[in-house]
Amino acid sequence: EKHLVLLRDGRTLIGFLRSIDQFANLVLHQTVERIHVGKKYGDIPRGIFVVRGENVVLLGEIDLEKESDTPLQQVSIEEILEEQRVELQAKQESEKLKVQALKERGLSVPRADTLDEY
Repeated sequence: EKHLVLLRDGRTLIGFLRSIDQFANLVLHQTVERIHVGKKYGDIPRGIFVVRGENVVLLGEIDLEKESDTPLQQVSIEEILEEQRVELQAKQESEKLKVQALKERGLSVPRADTLDEY
């Protein structure tokens, strides 16, 4: 059975579920990492993938009959990685503008990498 796994870091994996245990540790076979940007997606082949259960946010079975009925357009790996890089760059610029606007108003925003320390 083909399954989709959403990880805590935001990655999406699609593969054939070979093993699962009581901690939700997974072994996926013929795995691809799917990257979505807008209405486009690209698949990066990853092979056999072992996922620690604490990183699993969502696990769902894919209906193979409806899988091809997606409104998304598949593009090459290089194209989707470039679009992902551009989207991330735009997001970072937007975040910089927000932080700057808050600073001008005398407010500060804690950095995301320091939030786990509390």
